[in-house]
Formats: sequence, C-alpha cells, structure tokens
Amino acid sequence: MAGLLGLAACGGGNQTPSGTQATGAAGGDSKKQVEVFSWWTGPGEADGLKAMREIFEKQNTQFTFFDAAVAGGSGDKAKALLKTKLDGNQPPDTFQGHAGAELQGYIKDGKLEALNSLYDELKLKDVFPAQLIEQISVDGQIYSVPVNIHRSNVLWFNPAILKEAGLAGAPKSIDEFIAALEKVKATGKIPLSIGSEWTVAHLLENVMLGSMGTDAYNALFKPGGNWAGPEVTTALQKFAKIMEYAGDPQDDWQPAAKQVADGQAAFNIMGDWAYGYFHNPPDGGLGKASKTDFDWAPSPGTEGTYMWLSDSFTLPKGAKNRDGALAWLKVAASKEGQDAFNPKKGSIPARKDADTSLYTDYLADALKDWGSNKLAGSIQHGVSVSQPHLAAIGEAVGLFMGTKDVAGLQKALDDAAKANIQ
Repeated sequence: MAGLLGLAACGGGNQTPSGTQATGAAGGDSKKQVEVFSWWTGPGEADGLKAMREIFEKQNTQFTFFDAAVAGGSGDKAKALLKTKLDGNQPPDTFQGHAGAELQGYIKDGKLEALNSLYDELKLKDVFPAQLIEQISVDGQIYSVPVNIHRSNVLWFNPAILKEAGLAGAPKSIDEFIAALEKVKATGKIPLSIGSEWTVAHLLENVMLGSMGTDAYNALFKPGGNWAGPEVTTALQKFAKIMEYAGDPQDDWQPAAKQVADGQAAFNIMGDWAYGYFHNPPDGGLGKASKTDFDWAPSPGTEGTYMWLSDSFTLPKGAKNRDGALAWLKVAASKEGQDAFNPKKGSIPARKDADTSLYTDYLADALKDWGSNKLAGSIQHGVSVSQPHLAAIGEAVGLFMGTKDVAGLQKALDDAAKANIQ
C-alpha cells in the first residue's frame, strides 16, 4: 500500500429519515436527500459545515442536504454507528473521514468506491499536495476528498495565568512544560485542562512526539517499530508526570478548552480546531481575543514538526443517492467550498490554490508551518494507525487513567501494535 485512509466531526438537525424524499417548494417536484454523515456539531466545526452546505444547496437545487451528524469530539460515537450502518449495508451517501490508516478496514472490506475518475475530472492532483494524495491512496486508488489540513500538536495557553505564575512564555520542551505546570499549580489555577478519554490519548501522542523526536516517533508506525523500547518508556513516564497536573476531566474538548479561555486553566493541548472555537463570534464560538484571552505555540518539544490530520469525505458503495454524494464531494473539493469551510473550522485548506488572505492570525502561522515543517501523523485522528489499533490504544489509555501504571500502559501499547501490524 502506498498509503492508507482514515476518519474525522458534525451537527444533527430535524430532517426526515435518510433515504426518504422531501417535496420541493417549486412545482411540487421531489428532491432527493443527500445524507452527509459527520461529527461536526460543536462551535466552529458546525459553522464551517453550514457554510459549505449553503454552497451545496445553491449549486444543487435538485437535492436537499440531510445532516446526519453524531455529536462527540474526535468522532468516537459516530464511528461506532457508522460501522453498524456499513456492516448492515445501510451506508450514508457520504461520510467524513481522515487521511491516513483509519479507513483501512473499510477499504479492505470493499465498502468504499475509488474516486480516481472524480480526481481526473476536477484535476485535483494538480491542486492537492503530492504527500496528501499518497496518504489517501491504496494500490493507486484514491478513496476520499480532503477538505482541510489540521494540526494536532498545538499548546493553547492563557497569557495572564502564565504571567501570574512567573512564566515568560510557552514552554519549549517537555521538561520545561513539567516545570511550568508546577509553577501554575502554586497559583491555585488548573495547570492543565483535559476533556473526555480521547483527549487524553491526544495528549499522549503529543507527549510522545515531544519526548521522542520526529524520526523516532514516525518509526513506531513502520515495520519493526519498537513500542517496548526505552524511548517509549521515557515518553510514557513523562506523560504520567504531566497527567498529575491535569484538572478534573471535562465532558469533551470544548469545555476543557474553555477553561483556558475563561482564565481557569493555564494550558490545554488540542488540535487547531480549538482556534475556531476560541475565535469565532459568540453565536458560533467564544468570541475571545487571540494573544489576550488565549495564545498558542507548538506543543512542548515539537517545534519544527507539524503533526497533521486531514478531514475528508468518501463515497460508500451502495449509497442511495450516489449522484448527490458526488455533488457534495465536488463542493468539498472546490476552492470555494474549502475557503468557506476552513476559516470557520480553524483549519487550513487542503488545496494549494486557496485564497491566503482569508487565513490570518493562527491560521497564517499554520499555513507557513505546513509548507516548511517536518511531518508526523496523528494517532488519535487516523493518520498513523487503523481503527482497531486506535481502539486498543484508547482502551489502554482508559485503563491507565485508573491505574496510573506506566509499565502496564507500555505493555498494552506494545501488544496493540503487534496485534495491528499494518
């Protein structure tokens, strides 16, 4: 395999059930519904989806958009439901995915159509980066349309709390981070906010990258990757130390991030979708001021590396409205669609020809770094591991949160890697 594929989040509504038809307002003509499955329900991400939906509905008056979103950050709940639908041969017309290994099982099981003809029709190989095309291809076949690029390794912090703790700026190494957490603890503020279990796995991948370095981290996902080695042991020990400073787990990533913006917590490690949540106006976000209410830096130890993921959409075999799904994929692939979606989502476009004037503040930094940094694939967000492998990692992290057993965590991670050799 030259590369593999994966999954990514969306909001639901009061639409009629998938597969039914709604009556159009003009002349009583029926309009076929296009069931778009995602997990974009939170502020920022839902706003981006809405912007792209408006383009779709304007360009495709013969179709109605059916938002089949399932709430839950990182899509864990959505992925479970999606697997049930695909296994039962009741696929949505299109579903959200991440570039990388996460969709590997669906591809092997023959659940997805290849999209090479669509890429040829739209000349997408000319506008998507070659490295991205490679990641979403299997044996020369392309299986998704990427709508963005996200960065996973971002440290979000509250400048006022850092100043109160006597910190001149964001910590650059893991050891500096641990020292900074201790200083914040002395102020009585929450040193590190965390959300539900998947956000802890997200934290883990960042600590591993920051502790091990890019080359050693990337080597874990190649043949012979050594999850039992001393570099992993050191990284997990530092992860365990960092977790000692974590506040009470919140329901999901948004309330954990909000603790930083509201001045309750100093640090949160989360992907750059948090930027849309922080920055967007109060009707779709928190309406906070960058560099004042919140600031950002590469997560400790990862400067010069872009830990990436890419949200994308697929064409399942047996889709009830295949033509409608293809129409949606064309919007997702388009310059207009990506420029409408990404500034609200807090991501940068997958296309190389997007309007760079739309990407300011944090997003300008991300565009620059994407073009110059080393790359590392996210674990939690589908680039580096398959869905079964990720599930095993999530289980290991969940057990660790109760036991605090570093040796047990490393053994579980090593067992998961050996059981899911790709």
